[in-house]
Amino acid sequence: MHAIRSTVATARSTAGRYLAELREQRQLERELAEYRSDSDRQDLYAMLSRHTAEEVAPIERILNRQNPSRGLAHHR
Repeated sequence: MHAIRSTVATARSTAGRYLAELREQRQLERELAEYRSDSDRQDLYAMLSRHTAEEVAPIERILNRQNPSRGLAHHR
């Protein structure tokens, strides 16, 4: 019985982490969507250019999904 409780607790913990990550992802997507004008986007790209490709990869994926023709890859 202890093993079942442990498994259930692990599953709840995993689900909780997943949901927290999903909420954080959605919040980041909303924040990035606020960069609408060309000036806003240029400011964003300037900030991102200070970081490595690995660091900005999640942001780049979101930007490319939101508007593929204006994503980060087009500004390098």
